[in-house]
Amino acid sequence: MSKKSKAAAKLEVIYPGYEVEPFDASAPLEKLKTSVYEKKLDELRDELADLQGWVKKSGARIVIIFEGRDAAGKGGMIRTLTERLNPRIFRVTALPPPSDRERSQMYMQRYLAHLPAAGEVIVFDRSWYNRAGVERVMGFCTEADARRFLSLVPPVERVIVETGTILLKYFLDVSEKEQQRRFERRIEEKQRQWKLSPMDLESYTRWWDYSRAYDEMLRLTSTPTAPWWVVPSNDKKRAHINCITHILKSIPYRAVKFDKPELGARQKRPDDYIEDHTARTYVPDIVGNAPDRRAGSD
Repeated sequence: MSKKSKAAAKLEVIYPGYEVEPFDASAPLEKLKTSVYEKKLDELRDELADLQGWVKKSGARIVIIFEGRDAAGKGGMIRTLTERLNPRIFRVTALPPPSDRERSQMYMQRYLAHLPAAGEVIVFDRSWYNRAGVERVMGFCTEADARRFLSLVPPVERVIVETGTILLKYFLDVSEKEQQRRFERRIEEKQRQWKLSPMDLESYTRWWDYSRAYDEMLRLTSTPTAPWWVVPSNDKKRAHINCITHILKSIPYRAVKFDKPELGARQKRPDDYIEDHTARTYVPDIVGNAPDRRAGSD
């Protein structure tokens, strides 16, 4: 047995049912065709609707964490995952910088306050792992603080899981070349410029500082109870399909039968109803009779 396959076999014991092999973010992969992507995504969204129905009926509690390199596509991944779902059930949480009061609290306290109640899925767009990544690299916490976090977070996550919450952690990874391409696109294209932050520019210049920090984070906080799953994201479409499929396979949901309601009879117009003719202001129709060629658009 080769050295590589031994490593894969060891991981297979920890994470049964999955093939785990080292990932080279710079390795070229054929771009997923849009037609294939859209067909598969539509199928997955039907399954996500089934998952949502099960979460609501069963009272399940689920946490999904998305971390990763800057410009790896976390926002797009979360949007693709949640945009056809009920935001009261699939709740996206992206916390702002801590207030003075929050800075005086236990570090994870403000995150724990957002953990799900029964029938909720909390999707963290970055999470308590800020401490192991941006805070550590940028000096927003001390090295002692970062190391203390890395030692304490596994037992905290074990308690979260052992008390009945499903916890899934995903790290989106891109190559240096692809990250640079995305940053350059953000600089040049007006509709993407809002995505570019000072922290993005710092992460670009400190690629290897972040590499060391993320390597240690993944190594020390990936446990059998709460493993990290790395999502190769040079091809965003491929990443979306792979990650959403993995989420669905990782949760033991069952489709809940939807009892189709009947609309019933609409009331008749009352004989005494008089239309209001008060002047109203309408948004101008600038499209006119231009045909909409998108099939099934509404």
